[in-house]
Amino acid sequence: MALARPWLIATAAAASAALTLAPAVSANAQPATSIGQATVTGLASRACPPAGFAVSFSDSLDKLVYHGVELGGLSSLAYDARSAAWVSAVDNHGTDPARIWFFRNLAHPAVTRDPLVLRKPDGTAYDGTNSDNEGLAVLPDGDYLVSSETEPSIRIYGRDGVQKASLPIPARFAVTGTTPDGQATSNATLEGLTISRSGHEIISSMEGALSGDVSASGDATLHRFLVYDQARTGTWQLTRQIAYRTETGNRIPEVQAYGRDSLLVEEAAFSTTAGNSEELYAVKNADSAPDVSDVANLSQAPASDVVSKKLVANLVQCPTLGAPSRETQANPLLDNYEGMTIVGGPGLAAVSLISDDNFSATQFTRVLNLLVKLP
Repeated sequence: MALARPWLIATAAAASAALTLAPAVSANAQPATSIGQATVTGLASRACPPAGFAVSFSDSLDKLVYHGVELGGLSSLAYDARSAAWVSAVDNHGTDPARIWFFRNLAHPAVTRDPLVLRKPDGTAYDGTNSDNEGLAVLPDGDYLVSSETEPSIRIYGRDGVQKASLPIPARFAVTGTTPDGQATSNATLEGLTISRSGHEIISSMEGALSGDVSASGDATLHRFLVYDQARTGTWQLTRQIAYRTETGNRIPEVQAYGRDSLLVEEAAFSTTAGNSEELYAVKNADSAPDVSDVANLSQAPASDVVSKKLVANLVQCPTLGAPSRETQANPLLDNYEGMTIVGGPGLAAVSLISDDNFSATQFTRVLNLLVKLP
């Protein structure tokens, strides 16, 4: 299998740190990383405290039209070894077909082929009226795993884009009013999606809290993650739920697995006066987290039921890197980052984020590349 073009970043301001990303030759969904003797010495001016460093950004995908198709609304980021390319799904855009885009080189992304249209089992295309594809991962066998927050759903698509299967979702995760038991808020359901490095565990995170987990005082910071394991038969089974608490006012756009059983969680918020805010939190030993499937109301559960987290990067505090902005931002480097991928970790890892421009003239499709020390 051909290797993807390596990503080599070395800047004058970060001369002592060079990071080369070369995807693995296996079909594993995660690229391999070679950091060698890279250090963080000399990167103080690029710090995103407490343990992150801004390396570069690129707006090369912004407002791109490729073979007559407008690129935008990218809400996920994963590596597809068989295509030797990074992939990102469009969340929704009116009645346009649901698509996955392919590009190479996270430092200067360039589209490599026409996007793949996602289709129902009968071959008709999904579109923005019946899917809102926020999460994307690539299974070890090359199939695409996509979460949509419309229903919500987690579907498996073949390499041809045709749906092959779907994962079970508990009834209470449906949007309030769509089913008798639904407790989720519209446009705030299954947003984050990741596969463990082993390829045998899927984790999907709720962007918002279920109404049944909100406290009497209105605290809506407790979110649920769904965890699926692959049975010996090859089918995916929902095995447990994990409880996670965000900072007040934050949502969860993305979650990514790293190491043996650790997670990096992206928390975000938006204000018309300060713009976007983004923080990255590490969760260690997620496999040993309590199963809260049978907990009816997380706001009444003991604190020990909620995973511990550690702040590793506050992106508002990153240097601007000279980035332009089209709307009010406390830091013009910020935008509506919703997709994330990790290469490496624990230890020094490459973390890249991609922003969803919502097909809006006031937002960017931007890729931000970081180095982060992960516990």
